[in-house]
Amino acid sequence: MRCAVVKLGGSTAWEAERAIWIEAFAGSSLPLVIVPGGGPFANNVRALQKSMGFSEAAAHAMAILAMDQFGHVILDHGRNLVPAWTVEDIGNALRKRRIPVWLPSVLTTAAPDIAASWDVTSDSLAAWLAGRLGAQGLLLVKQSGAFSERDDIAALTQRGLLDPAFHMMLPAGIEFRLAGPRDAPNAAGILSQEGLPGIRIGSVLEGAA
Repeated sequence: MRCAVVKLGGSTAWEAERAIWIEAFAGSSLPLVIVPGGGPFANNVRALQKSMGFSEAAAHAMAILAMDQFGHVILDHGRNLVPAWTVEDIGNALRKRRIPVWLPSVLTTAAPDIAASWDVTSDSLAAWLAGRLGAQGLLLVKQSGAFSERDDIAALTQRGLLDPAFHMMLPAGIEFRLAGPRDAPNAAGILSQEGLPGIRIGSVLEGAA
């Protein structure tokens, strides 16, 4: 499927950049699928797990529902956006030149290749979806600028900017990019030209070469 998967980090939830990114995605000439982060909704799950003592499996299911919740926030603040639960929903939206916002609870909660662990965050789920779709690119948008062209996936994982499962979920051969607040002002123009904002990040093997 000729599209790019873009994950809007939940860390943008309280920031002005959230609205800028949503508007840029909504006006993209490049077919996009938006993956929501968990943000404050997932943070609530983390806090409640500590106080209530429920299992990793329960926390995993609730964290995915937290992504659904932030997805509804994105849908509520953008034009040309439609909810999508399945690969078929995504395909239908793209054929109609709409921008699907993926609500992951239907596809991922019981998926056997997704571990029920905090090691699998929305970053890894975005990479997993990119593989399912055969996407040409993956962009993760974070509320951070603590990365550069010199970084690779291994370095970013060590610093906690990517989750431990990400390198296993990322499909081979996909263009992987990372963007932060400094990239938001120019994002609409780049996306209108069918490009992806941010910087390209090399794989573990490229970084080790």
